[in-house]
Amino acid sequence: MDRVDLKPPADDVGRRADAYACAPLLNCLLREVAVPLPDPGERPAYRLPGTGRLLRVRPGRRPADPEVYAAGVWHRVGHPELVKLVAEELRRHTGLPGGDLPAEMIDSRDAVAALLDARARATAPADPYLRSEQSLITGHPYHPAPKARGGGPVASWLPYAPEAHARFPLVLLGVREDQVAEEGDTRALDALGTAPPGYRLLPAHPWQLDLVGGDLAPAFADGRLLRLGTTGFDTWPTAAVRTVYEPRRDLFLKFSLDVRITNDIRRLWRHDLLRLRRTDLAAGQALTALGPSAGWLSDRGYRTAAFAFEELAVLVRDGLRGHLLPGATPLLAAGLAEGFEGSPLAAAADPEGWWEAYLRQVVPPALAAFDEHGVVLEAHLQNTLVAVDASGTPVQALFRDAEGAKLVPDVPRAAGWERLVYCLVVNHLTEIAGALAEHRPGLDPWPAARRELARHDLPEIPALLASPTLPGKTNLLLRWTGADGADARYLPLPNPLAAR
Repeated sequence: MDRVDLKPPADDVGRRADAYACAPLLNCLLREVAVPLPDPGERPAYRLPGTGRLLRVRPGRRPADPEVYAAGVWHRVGHPELVKLVAEELRRHTGLPGGDLPAEMIDSRDAVAALLDARARATAPADPYLRSEQSLITGHPYHPAPKARGGGPVASWLPYAPEAHARFPLVLLGVREDQVAEEGDTRALDALGTAPPGYRLLPAHPWQLDLVGGDLAPAFADGRLLRLGTTGFDTWPTAAVRTVYEPRRDLFLKFSLDVRITNDIRRLWRHDLLRLRRTDLAAGQALTALGPSAGWLSDRGYRTAAFAFEELAVLVRDGLRGHLLPGATPLLAAGLAEGFEGSPLAAAADPEGWWEAYLRQVVPPALAAFDEHGVVLEAHLQNTLVAVDASGTPVQALFRDAEGAKLVPDVPRAAGWERLVYCLVVNHLTEIAGALAEHRPGLDPWPAARRELARHDLPEIPALLASPTLPGKTNLLLRWTGADGADARYLPLPNPLAAR
Protein backbone atom coordinates (compact mmCIF):
# COMPACT_ATOMS: atom_id res chain seq x y z
CA MET A 1 0.00 0.00 0.00
CA ASP A 2 1.22 3.50 -0.75
CA ARG A 3 1.79 5.52 2.42
CA VAL A 4 1.17 9.13 3.33
CA ASP A 5 2.00 10.89 6.57
CA LEU A 6 -1.57 11.60 7.75
CA LYS A 7 -2.62 9.55 10.78
CA PRO A 8 -5.65 10.27 12.95
CA PRO A 9 -5.30 10.27 16.74
CA ALA A 10 -5.84 6.86 18.32
CA ASP A 11 -8.83 8.08 20.34
CA ASP A 12 -10.48 9.36 17.14
CA VAL A 13 -9.95 5.99 15.45
CA GLY A 14 -11.51 4.22 18.43
CA ARG A 15 -14.51 6.53 18.50
CA ARG A 16 -15.10 6.14 14.77
CA ALA A 17 -14.63 2.37 14.94
CA ASP A 18 -17.27 2.16 17.70
CA ALA A 19 -19.70 4.18 15.58
CA TYR A 20 -19.10 2.09 12.46
CA ALA A 21 -19.50 -1.15 14.41
CA CYS A 22 -22.56 -0.08 16.40
CA ALA A 23 -24.64 0.94 13.37
CA PRO A 24 -25.11 -2.47 11.69
CA LEU A 25 -25.46 -4.24 15.04
CA LEU A 26 -28.20 -1.82 16.03
CA ASN A 27 -29.87 -2.22 12.64
CA CYS A 28 -30.04 -5.97 13.25
CA LEU A 29 -31.27 -5.67 16.81
CA LEU A 30 -33.99 -3.18 15.92
CA ARG A 31 -35.11 -5.14 12.85
CA GLU A 32 -35.13 -8.63 14.35
CA VAL A 33 -35.77 -8.41 18.09
CA ALA A 34 -36.65 -5.02 19.56
CA VAL A 35 -40.25 -3.86 19.95
CA PRO A 36 -40.82 -0.15 19.20
CA LEU A 37 -42.56 1.87 21.87
CA PRO A 38 -45.69 3.73 20.75
CA ASP A 39 -44.56 7.11 22.13
CA PRO A 40 -40.81 7.31 21.49
CA GLY A 41 -40.30 10.91 22.55
CA GLU A 42 -37.31 12.79 21.17
CA ARG A 43 -35.61 9.59 20.03
CA PRO A 44 -37.03 6.25 18.89
CA ALA A 45 -37.23 3.95 21.89
CA TYR A 46 -37.64 0.18 22.02
CA ARG A 47 -38.28 -2.59 24.51
CA LEU A 48 -36.02 -5.63 24.37
CA PRO A 49 -38.45 -8.47 25.07
CA GLY A 50 -35.97 -10.95 26.51
CA THR A 51 -34.54 -8.72 29.22
CA GLY A 52 -37.28 -6.10 29.39
CA ARG A 53 -34.70 -3.33 29.01
CA LEU A 54 -35.46 -0.08 27.23
CA LEU A 55 -33.16 1.10 24.45
CA ARG A 56 -33.13 4.30 22.45
CA VAL A 57 -30.94 5.45 19.54
CA ARG A 58 -30.29 8.40 17.30
CA PRO A 59 -32.41 7.44 14.27
CA GLY A 60 -31.37 7.16 10.65
CA ARG A 61 -30.11 4.74 8.07
CA ARG A 62 -27.15 4.13 10.38
CA PRO A 63 -28.52 4.36 13.95
CA ALA A 64 -26.10 5.73 16.52
CA ASP A 65 -25.55 6.72 20.15
CA PRO A 66 -27.39 3.83 21.84
CA GLU A 67 -28.65 4.43 25.38
CA VAL A 68 -30.30 2.11 27.92
CA TYR A 69 -32.70 3.18 30.65
CA ALA A 70 -31.80 2.37 34.25
CA ALA A 71 -32.66 3.96 37.61
CA GLY A 72 -34.70 6.67 35.90
CA VAL A 73 -31.85 7.84 33.63
CA TRP A 74 -30.72 7.10 30.08
CA HIS A 75 -27.14 5.78 30.02
CA ARG A 76 -24.91 5.87 26.93
CA VAL A 77 -23.42 2.48 25.96
CA GLY A 78 -20.34 1.93 23.83
CA HIS A 79 -19.77 -0.96 21.47
CA PRO A 80 -18.44 -3.42 24.13
CA GLU A 81 -21.46 -2.76 26.35
CA LEU A 82 -23.78 -3.04 23.34
CA VAL A 83 -22.35 -6.47 22.52
CA LYS A 84 -23.00 -7.60 26.11
CA LEU A 85 -26.51 -6.17 25.98
CA VAL A 86 -27.28 -7.94 22.69
CA ALA A 87 -25.79 -11.22 23.91
CA GLU A 88 -27.84 -11.23 27.11
CA GLU A 89 -30.98 -10.31 25.19
CA LEU A 90 -30.51 -13.08 22.63
CA ARG A 91 -29.69 -15.71 25.24
CA ARG A 92 -33.02 -14.99 26.92
CA HIS A 93 -34.87 -14.45 23.64
CA THR A 94 -33.72 -17.71 22.01
CA GLY A 95 -32.57 -19.90 24.90
CA LEU A 96 -29.31 -20.51 23.02
CA PRO A 97 -25.77 -19.47 24.02
CA GLY A 98 -24.81 -17.90 20.68
CA GLY A 99 -21.50 -19.64 20.13
CA ASP A 100 -18.74 -17.44 18.77
CA LEU A 101 -20.91 -14.54 17.66
CA PRO A 102 -20.12 -12.15 20.56
CA ALA A 103 -16.40 -12.62 19.85
CA GLU A 104 -17.06 -11.99 16.15
CA MET A 105 -18.81 -8.72 17.00
CA ILE A 106 -15.74 -7.56 18.94
CA ASP A 107 -13.45 -8.79 16.17
CA SER A 108 -15.47 -6.83 13.63
CA ARG A 109 -15.12 -3.61 15.62
CA ASP A 110 -11.37 -4.15 16.10
CA ALA A 111 -11.00 -4.86 12.39
CA VAL A 112 -12.71 -1.53 11.60
CA ALA A 113 -10.23 0.27 13.87
CA ALA A 114 -7.31 -1.38 12.06
CA LEU A 115 -8.81 -0.50 8.69
CA LEU A 116 -9.38 3.14 9.62
CA ASP A 117 -5.80 3.45 10.82
CA ALA A 118 -4.46 1.81 7.65
CA ARG A 119 -6.63 3.91 5.32
CA ALA A 120 -5.33 7.11 6.87
CA ARG A 121 -1.84 6.13 5.70
CA ALA A 122 -2.78 4.68 2.32
CA THR A 123 -3.56 6.15 -1.07
CA ALA A 124 -6.93 5.27 -2.58
CA PRO A 125 -6.82 3.94 -6.15
CA ALA A 126 -7.23 6.55 -8.85
CA ASP A 127 -9.57 4.28 -10.81
CA PRO A 128 -13.15 5.04 -9.65
CA TYR A 129 -14.17 1.40 -10.12
CA LEU A 130 -11.46 0.13 -7.78
CA ARG A 131 -12.19 2.98 -5.39
CA SER A 132 -15.83 1.91 -5.22
CA GLU A 133 -14.85 -1.73 -4.54
CA GLN A 134 -12.51 -0.68 -1.73
CA SER A 135 -14.85 1.77 0.01
CA LEU A 136 -16.83 -0.47 2.36
CA ILE A 137 -15.87 0.38 5.92
CA THR A 138 -19.38 -0.33 7.22
CA GLY A 139 -20.00 -3.20 4.84
CA HIS A 140 -23.25 -5.11 5.18
CA PRO A 141 -25.52 -2.63 7.02
CA TYR A 142 -27.68 -5.41 8.52
CA HIS A 143 -25.09 -7.86 9.83
CA PRO A 144 -23.91 -7.97 13.46
CA ALA A 145 -20.23 -8.48 12.56
CA PRO A 146 -19.75 -7.38 8.94
CA LYS A 147 -15.99 -6.79 9.19
CA ALA A 148 -14.91 -9.81 11.24
CA ARG A 149 -11.89 -11.54 9.73
CA GLY A 150 -11.91 -14.89 11.51
CA GLY A 151 -10.38 -13.68 14.76
CA GLY A 152 -6.82 -13.85 13.45
CA PRO A 153 -4.16 -11.24 14.22
CA VAL A 154 -4.40 -8.03 12.21
CA ALA A 155 -1.03 -8.69 10.56
CA SER A 156 -2.42 -11.89 9.01
CA TRP A 157 -5.19 -10.21 6.99
CA LEU A 158 -4.58 -6.46 6.79
CA PRO A 159 -2.11 -6.69 3.86
CA TYR A 160 -4.94 -8.20 1.80
CA ALA A 161 -7.84 -6.00 2.94
CA PRO A 162 -9.65 -4.07 0.20
CA GLU A 163 -10.84 -1.50 2.74
CA ALA A 164 -7.17 -0.65 3.47
CA HIS A 165 -6.55 -0.01 -0.25
CA ALA A 166 -4.32 -3.07 -0.42
CA ARG A 167 -2.76 -4.49 -3.55
CA PHE A 168 -0.41 -7.44 -3.73
CA PRO A 169 1.07 -10.11 -6.04
CA LEU A 170 -0.32 -13.63 -6.11
CA VAL A 171 1.68 -16.72 -5.23
CA LEU A 172 2.30 -19.01 -8.20
CA LEU A 173 2.18 -22.74 -7.64
CA GLY A 174 2.84 -25.60 -10.03
CA VAL A 175 0.50 -28.59 -9.81
CA ARG A 176 1.63 -31.86 -11.35
CA GLU A 177 -0.46 -32.43 -14.45
CA ASP A 178 -1.92 -35.74 -13.25
CA GLN A 179 -3.19 -33.95 -10.11
CA VAL A 180 -4.97 -31.05 -11.84
CA ALA A 181 -8.76 -30.84 -11.56
CA GLU A 182 -10.49 -28.22 -13.71
CA GLU A 183 -13.59 -27.43 -15.69
CA GLY A 184 -14.46 -24.68 -18.14
CA ASP A 185 -12.15 -22.08 -19.67
CA THR A 186 -9.08 -21.59 -17.48
CA ARG A 187 -6.61 -20.47 -20.16
CA ALA A 188 -6.13 -17.11 -18.45
CA LEU A 189 -4.30 -18.89 -15.62
CA ASP A 190 -1.62 -20.23 -17.96
CA ALA A 191 -0.73 -16.67 -18.97
CA LEU A 192 0.18 -15.63 -15.42
CA GLY A 193 3.66 -17.18 -15.52
CA THR A 194 5.60 -20.24 -16.67
CA ALA A 195 5.24 -23.73 -15.26
CA PRO A 196 7.99 -26.36 -15.66
CA PRO A 197 7.35 -29.40 -17.88
CA GLY A 198 4.76 -31.75 -16.44
CA TYR A 199 3.11 -29.03 -14.30
CA ARG A 200 0.26 -26.53 -14.65
CA LEU A 201 0.11 -23.06 -13.15
CA LEU A 202 -2.14 -22.49 -10.16
CA PRO A 203 -2.24 -19.00 -8.61
CA ALA A 204 -2.94 -18.76 -4.90
CA HIS A 205 -3.99 -15.94 -2.62
CA PRO A 206 -1.18 -15.38 -0.06
CA TRP A 207 -3.64 -15.35 2.84
CA GLN A 208 -5.17 -18.56 1.50
CA LEU A 209 -1.80 -20.32 1.70
CA ASP A 210 -1.19 -19.01 5.21
CA LEU A 211 -4.55 -20.40 6.31
CA VAL A 212 -3.98 -23.83 4.77
CA GLY A 213 -0.64 -23.95 6.58
CA GLY A 214 1.12 -27.27 6.96
CA ASP A 215 -1.66 -29.29 5.33
CA LEU A 216 0.14 -28.95 2.00
CA ALA A 217 3.56 -30.00 3.29
CA PRO A 218 3.27 -33.61 2.01
CA ALA A 219 2.34 -32.39 -1.48
CA PHE A 220 5.34 -30.04 -1.58
CA ALA A 221 7.58 -32.81 -0.25
CA ASP A 222 6.63 -35.43 -2.86
CA GLY A 223 6.54 -33.04 -5.82
CA ARG A 224 2.84 -32.90 -6.49
CA LEU A 225 3.06 -29.18 -5.74
CA LEU A 226 5.84 -26.65 -6.44
CA ARG A 227 6.38 -23.06 -5.35
CA LEU A 228 7.18 -20.96 -8.42
CA GLY A 229 7.45 -17.48 -6.88
CA THR A 230 4.93 -14.70 -7.33
CA THR A 231 3.30 -12.82 -10.17
CA GLY A 232 5.24 -9.92 -11.61
CA PHE A 233 2.25 -7.65 -11.05
CA ASP A 234 -0.10 -6.67 -8.26
CA THR A 235 -3.76 -7.54 -7.98
CA TRP A 236 -6.41 -5.47 -6.22
CA PRO A 237 -8.79 -7.13 -3.73
CA THR A 238 -12.44 -6.27 -4.35
CA ALA A 239 -15.22 -5.86 -1.80
CA ALA A 240 -15.67 -9.64 -1.59
CA VAL A 241 -12.15 -9.85 -0.02
CA ARG A 242 -11.29 -13.19 -1.68
CA THR A 243 -11.85 -11.94 -5.24
CA VAL A 244 -9.08 -9.90 -6.86
CA TYR A 245 -8.89 -7.84 -10.04
CA GLU A 246 -5.93 -7.27 -12.33
CA PRO A 247 -6.75 -4.20 -14.43
CA ARG A 248 -4.14 -4.59 -17.18
CA ARG A 249 -5.25 -8.13 -17.93
CA ASP A 250 -8.87 -7.24 -17.12
CA LEU A 251 -9.11 -10.42 -15.09
CA PHE A 252 -10.99 -11.38 -11.93
CA LEU A 253 -9.89 -14.38 -9.87
CA LYS A 254 -11.87 -15.76 -6.94
CA PHE A 255 -10.16 -17.88 -4.27
CA SER A 256 -11.01 -20.09 -1.32
CA LEU A 257 -10.54 -18.61 2.15
CA ASP A 258 -11.17 -20.65 5.27
CA VAL A 259 -12.45 -17.56 7.03
CA ARG A 260 -15.98 -16.63 8.06
CA ILE A 261 -16.92 -13.32 6.44
CA THR A 262 -20.48 -12.27 7.34
CA ASN A 263 -22.50 -15.52 7.36
CA ASP A 264 -20.31 -18.01 5.52
CA ILE A 265 -16.92 -19.67 5.48
CA ARG A 266 -15.61 -18.29 2.19
CA ARG A 267 -14.42 -21.54 0.68
CA LEU A 268 -15.06 -22.59 -2.90
CA TRP A 269 -17.04 -25.68 -1.98
CA ARG A 270 -16.84 -28.74 -4.22
CA HIS A 271 -20.62 -29.04 -4.61
CA ASP A 272 -20.85 -25.41 -5.73
CA LEU A 273 -18.00 -25.76 -8.22
CA LEU A 274 -19.47 -28.89 -9.76
CA ARG A 275 -22.77 -27.17 -10.54
CA LEU A 276 -21.27 -23.82 -11.42
CA ARG A 277 -21.12 -24.20 -15.18
CA ARG A 278 -24.84 -24.93 -15.50
CA THR A 279 -25.83 -21.90 -13.43
CA ASP A 280 -23.31 -19.63 -15.12
CA LEU A 281 -24.45 -20.64 -18.59
CA ALA A 282 -28.12 -20.00 -17.75
CA ALA A 283 -27.38 -16.59 -16.25
CA GLY A 284 -25.21 -15.61 -19.21
CA GLN A 285 -27.86 -16.61 -21.73
CA ALA A 286 -30.57 -14.75 -19.78
CA LEU A 287 -28.69 -11.46 -19.65
CA THR A 288 -27.26 -11.67 -23.17
CA ALA A 289 -30.82 -11.92 -24.46
CA LEU A 290 -31.59 -8.53 -22.92
CA GLY A 291 -29.12 -6.61 -25.05
CA PRO A 292 -26.12 -4.41 -24.18
CA SER A 293 -27.70 -2.50 -21.31
CA ALA A 294 -27.28 -5.57 -19.08
CA GLY A 295 -24.35 -7.92 -18.69
CA TRP A 296 -23.18 -11.01 -16.85
CA LEU A 297 -19.60 -11.46 -15.64
CA SER A 298 -19.18 -15.14 -16.35
CA ASP A 299 -17.48 -17.47 -13.88
CA ARG A 300 -16.05 -19.27 -16.86
CA GLY A 301 -13.96 -21.99 -15.25
CA TYR A 302 -12.08 -23.26 -12.22
CA ARG A 303 -8.79 -25.01 -11.59
CA THR A 304 -7.51 -26.72 -8.48
CA ALA A 305 -5.45 -29.64 -7.20
CA ALA A 306 -7.26 -32.96 -6.84
CA PHE A 307 -5.65 -33.56 -3.41
CA ALA A 308 -6.73 -30.12 -2.10
CA PHE A 309 -9.86 -29.55 -4.18
CA GLU A 310 -11.51 -26.84 -2.11
CA GLU A 311 -8.43 -25.45 -0.36
CA LEU A 312 -6.58 -24.48 -3.59
CA ALA A 313 -9.51 -23.81 -5.92
CA VAL A 314 -9.42 -20.66 -8.04
CA LEU A 315 -12.27 -19.39 -10.20
CA VAL A 316 -11.71 -17.40 -13.41
CA ARG A 317 -14.24 -14.61 -13.95
CA ASP A 318 -14.82 -12.38 -16.96
CA GLY A 319 -13.25 -8.96 -16.94
CA LEU A 320 -15.16 -5.74 -17.48
CA ARG A 321 -14.10 -4.45 -20.87
CA GLY A 322 -15.93 -6.95 -23.03
CA HIS A 323 -19.21 -6.05 -21.36
CA LEU A 324 -19.11 -2.30 -20.87
CA LEU A 325 -20.80 0.20 -23.16
CA PRO A 326 -18.34 2.62 -24.80
CA GLY A 327 -17.32 5.37 -22.39
CA ALA A 328 -19.15 3.84 -19.41
CA THR A 329 -17.50 3.62 -15.99
CA PRO A 330 -18.51 0.66 -13.77
CA LEU A 331 -19.09 1.22 -10.06
CA LEU A 332 -19.97 -1.19 -7.29
CA ALA A 333 -23.55 -0.62 -6.10
CA ALA A 334 -22.48 -1.21 -2.49
CA GLY A 335 -19.92 1.58 -2.90
CA LEU A 336 -22.66 3.93 -4.09
CA ALA A 337 -24.69 3.08 -0.99
CA GLU A 338 -21.76 3.57 1.39
CA GLY A 339 -20.17 6.54 -0.36
CA PHE A 340 -16.72 7.22 -1.80
CA GLU A 341 -14.84 10.17 -3.25
CA GLY A 342 -16.26 10.98 -6.68
CA SER A 343 -19.51 9.04 -6.27
CA PRO A 344 -22.07 10.15 -8.86
CA LEU A 345 -24.89 9.45 -6.40
CA ALA A 346 -23.69 12.23 -4.13
CA ALA A 347 -23.01 14.58 -7.05
CA ALA A 348 -26.28 14.09 -8.95
CA ALA A 349 -27.68 17.49 -9.98
CA ASP A 350 -31.08 15.91 -10.68
CA PRO A 351 -31.40 13.20 -8.02
CA GLU A 352 -34.87 12.13 -9.11
CA GLY A 353 -33.76 11.72 -12.72
CA TRP A 354 -30.61 9.91 -11.60
CA TRP A 355 -32.70 7.50 -9.52
CA GLU A 356 -35.10 6.82 -12.37
CA ALA A 357 -32.14 6.04 -14.64
CA TYR A 358 -30.70 3.76 -11.95
CA LEU A 359 -33.96 1.85 -11.65
CA ARG A 360 -34.21 1.47 -15.45
CA GLN A 361 -30.83 -0.25 -15.54
CA VAL A 362 -31.02 -2.47 -12.46
CA VAL A 363 -34.63 -3.64 -12.18
CA PRO A 364 -35.55 -4.93 -15.68
CA PRO A 365 -32.64 -7.41 -16.06
CA ALA A 366 -33.26 -9.00 -12.66
CA LEU A 367 -36.99 -9.38 -13.33
CA ALA A 368 -36.57 -10.66 -16.89
CA ALA A 369 -33.91 -13.18 -15.90
CA PHE A 370 -36.30 -14.56 -13.29
CA ASP A 371 -39.54 -14.55 -15.26
CA GLU A 372 -38.31 -15.43 -18.75
CA HIS A 373 -35.31 -17.64 -17.97
CA GLY A 374 -35.83 -18.99 -14.45
CA VAL A 375 -32.61 -17.42 -13.15
CA VAL A 376 -32.69 -15.94 -9.65
CA LEU A 377 -29.84 -13.43 -9.67
CA GLU A 378 -28.33 -12.60 -6.31
CA ALA A 379 -28.83 -8.97 -7.26
CA HIS A 380 -27.73 -7.47 -3.97
CA LEU A 381 -25.37 -4.53 -3.53
CA GLN A 382 -22.11 -6.51 -3.70
CA ASN A 383 -23.04 -8.47 -6.81
CA THR A 384 -24.24 -5.53 -8.92
CA LEU A 385 -22.08 -3.09 -10.86
CA VAL A 386 -23.78 0.00 -12.23
CA ALA A 387 -22.01 1.72 -15.11
CA VAL A 388 -22.41 5.48 -15.56
CA ASP A 389 -21.76 7.77 -18.51
CA ALA A 390 -19.56 10.87 -18.49
CA SER A 391 -22.28 12.85 -16.70
CA GLY A 392 -22.60 10.22 -13.94
CA THR A 393 -25.97 8.93 -15.18
CA PRO A 394 -26.53 5.15 -14.90
CA VAL A 395 -26.57 3.53 -18.35
CA GLN A 396 -25.91 -0.16 -17.69
CA ALA A 397 -25.99 -2.87 -15.03
CA LEU A 398 -23.60 -5.82 -14.75
CA PHE A 399 -24.29 -8.76 -12.46
CA ARG A 400 -21.91 -11.41 -11.10
CA ASP A 401 -21.49 -14.51 -8.91
CA ALA A 402 -22.83 -17.78 -10.29
CA GLU A 403 -22.32 -19.32 -6.85
CA GLY A 404 -25.08 -17.11 -5.45
CA ALA A 405 -27.47 -17.41 -8.41
CA LYS A 406 -30.27 -20.00 -8.26
CA LEU A 407 -32.30 -21.71 -10.95
CA VAL A 408 -36.00 -22.48 -11.12
CA PRO A 409 -37.04 -25.31 -10.68
CA ASP A 410 -34.01 -26.19 -8.48
CA VAL A 411 -35.75 -23.82 -6.09
CA PRO A 412 -39.55 -23.38 -6.24
CA ARG A 413 -40.64 -20.23 -8.04
CA ALA A 414 -42.16 -18.77 -4.86
CA ALA A 415 -38.92 -19.30 -2.92
CA GLY A 416 -36.92 -17.86 -5.80
CA TRP A 417 -39.16 -14.79 -5.93
CA GLU A 418 -38.81 -14.21 -2.18
CA ARG A 419 -35.03 -14.39 -2.51
CA LEU A 420 -35.05 -12.01 -5.47
CA VAL A 421 -37.25 -9.49 -3.64
CA TYR A 422 -34.94 -9.59 -0.64
CA CYS A 423 -31.75 -9.19 -2.70
CA LEU A 424 -33.05 -6.64 -5.20
CA VAL A 425 -35.48 -4.55 -3.16
CA VAL A 426 -34.61 -4.91 0.53
CA ASN A 427 -30.84 -5.29 0.32
CA HIS A 428 -30.22 -3.21 -2.80
CA LEU A 429 -32.83 -0.61 -3.75
CA THR A 430 -33.64 0.31 -0.14
CA GLU A 431 -29.99 1.16 0.55
CA ILE A 432 -29.49 3.18 -2.64
CA ALA A 433 -32.77 5.00 -2.02
CA GLY A 434 -31.73 5.74 1.56
CA ALA A 435 -28.33 7.08 0.51
CA LEU A 436 -29.94 9.29 -2.12
CA ALA A 437 -32.50 10.64 0.34
CA GLU A 438 -29.70 11.48 2.79
CA HIS A 439 -28.02 13.61 0.15
CA ARG A 440 -31.30 15.19 -1.00
CA PRO A 441 -33.62 15.65 2.02
CA GLY A 442 -37.24 15.73 1.01
CA LEU A 443 -36.81 13.34 -1.93
CA ASP A 444 -39.22 10.39 -1.80
CA PRO A 445 -37.63 7.68 -3.95
CA TRP A 446 -40.40 5.11 -3.68
CA PRO A 447 -43.02 6.36 -6.19
CA ALA A 448 -40.41 6.03 -8.96
CA ALA A 449 -39.49 2.53 -7.78
CA ARG A 450 -43.16 1.57 -7.71
CA ARG A 451 -43.66 2.88 -11.27
CA GLU A 452 -40.63 0.95 -12.53
CA LEU A 453 -41.78 -2.33 -11.00
CA ALA A 454 -45.34 -1.82 -12.22
CA ARG A 455 -44.11 -1.65 -15.82
CA HIS A 456 -43.22 -5.35 -15.75
CA ASP A 457 -45.83 -8.01 -16.40
CA LEU A 458 -44.83 -10.60 -13.81
CA PRO A 459 -47.64 -12.36 -11.96
CA GLU A 460 -45.93 -11.57 -8.64
CA ILE A 461 -45.71 -7.80 -9.15
CA PRO A 462 -49.29 -6.81 -8.14
CA ALA A 463 -48.96 -8.67 -4.85
CA LEU A 464 -45.55 -7.12 -4.23
CA LEU A 465 -46.92 -3.61 -4.70
CA ALA A 466 -49.99 -4.31 -2.58
CA SER A 467 -48.29 -6.17 0.27
CA PRO A 468 -47.80 -4.27 3.53
CA THR A 469 -44.52 -6.13 4.11
CA LEU A 470 -41.30 -7.24 2.45
CA PRO A 471 -39.04 -10.17 3.46
CA GLY A 472 -36.11 -9.08 5.62
CA LYS A 473 -33.24 -11.49 6.21
CA THR A 474 -32.49 -12.13 9.89
CA ASN A 475 -28.70 -12.16 9.94
CA LEU A 476 -28.40 -11.64 13.69
CA LEU A 477 -30.67 -14.55 14.58
CA LEU A 478 -29.21 -16.63 11.75
CA ARG A 479 -25.73 -16.33 13.23
CA TRP A 480 -26.86 -16.58 16.85
CA THR A 481 -28.69 -19.85 16.25
CA GLY A 482 -25.81 -21.31 14.22
CA ALA A 483 -27.87 -21.80 11.06
CA ASP A 484 -26.10 -22.42 7.77
CA GLY A 485 -25.34 -19.17 5.96
CA ALA A 486 -27.32 -20.31 2.92
CA ASP A 487 -30.38 -21.06 5.08
CA ALA A 488 -32.01 -17.66 4.72
CA ARG A 489 -34.75 -16.83 7.18
CA TYR A 490 -37.01 -13.84 6.70
CA LEU A 491 -39.28 -11.69 8.80
CA PRO A 492 -41.81 -9.13 7.57
CA LEU A 493 -40.64 -5.54 7.17
CA PRO A 494 -42.78 -2.50 6.27
CA ASN A 495 -43.07 -2.24 2.49
CA PRO A 496 -42.20 1.27 1.20
CA LEU A 497 -43.53 0.24 -2.23
CA ALA A 498 -47.09 -0.18 -0.98
CA ALA A 499 -49.53 2.54 -2.02
CA ARG A 500 -49.65 5.31 0.57
